[in-house]
Amino acid sequence: MLALERGERVLAHASTRGGAHVVATGVALHVPDGGGGFVRVPWERVLGATWSDSWLHVRGDDGEHHVRLDDAGSVPEVVQERVTATVVVSRHFALPGGGVRIVGRRAPRSKPSAARDELLWTLVFDEGLDQDDPGLRAGAEQLLEALRRQTGL
Repeated sequence: MLALERGERVLAHASTRGGAHVVATGVALHVPDGGGGFVRVPWERVLGATWSDSWLHVRGDDGEHHVRLDDAGSVPEVVQERVTATVVVSRHFALPGGGVRIVGRRAPRSKPSAARDELLWTLVFDEGLDQDDPGLRAGAEQLLEALRRQTGL
């Protein structure tokens, strides 16, 4: 059973081929976990999402989620809008052998009075780069610090 946070409002939902549901709220996407429950993916933790051939593919910082929907309704549009709404800054920088996208996101809140000043920073390395390489990671961290100084974030 889906348990929402206090004040969390459903924006869109769709049934899956297995009879479960995908639920998009103002603060998170809830996808079936395969065992009768849900995985809650906050919008600011979604690294990417695509929709094709009845499949919703979501890549979060917790892993990937793939769900086949019977009738998507407005779920794909809501996912795109909600993820985009969390982005405060997004810049791509060159690194040896590729680059890194640095994204600062602000979490939407279910309560209007909730603090909104903390950003979640994500480093998304170009395909083929080893994100665990200490040199690349250090370079990306330096770029992040420079971006934070430049933007005041």
